Amino acid sequence: MRALRLEADQLSCRVGELADLLADVVNGGASVGFLAPFERERAVAWWRERTSAVAAGQLAVWAALDGAGRTVGTVGLAFPHPGKPNSPHRAELVKLMVHRDARGQGIGRGLLTVAEEAAAAAGITLLHLDTETDSPAEHLYRSAGWTRAGVIPDYALSPTGVLRPTTLYYKHVGALAR
Repeated sequence: MRALRLEADQLSCRVGELADLLADVVNGGASVGFLAPFERERAVAWWRERTSAVAAGQLAVWAALDGAGRTVGTVGLAFPHPGKPNSPHRAELVKLMVHRDARGQGIGRGLLTVAEEAAAAAGITLLHLDTETDSPAEHLYRSAGWTRAGVIPDYALSPTGVLRPTTLYYKHVGALAR
């Protein structure tokens, strides 16, 4: 796997592949904020909306590429709004996704490591995320040293429309991780 940080123009060029990935994970049951069935056109629109945040430096997005250069995974870091002076040290890990056909190859762990290292290099010392409770993603985060902060019941609808709890995690990176 090769991880490529996408600038706004690169994200625009890969919108189709990223949309296919997003539709695949949602329609496969992953709880990443959308309900199934999830159409490719909606996924394209969602990714296009992210372009301005990437251009403004509010969002960093990486694409995991397979040997043929096809996008098989992605992860993002959402940085706090510049108007929030009390939070320049933290970022949120968002939309860690791996295509169903590419799972079990270490792509999720690789993307997680890339995001953590990039956050530390950018001066971020605290990362946080939320994920569906009892999802396969929880094992990944725990095994990568993330700390469970708690569970919020009935937080979001699953892709099938059922209310599910979410688990909050955090991890110190960079200077605080040492």
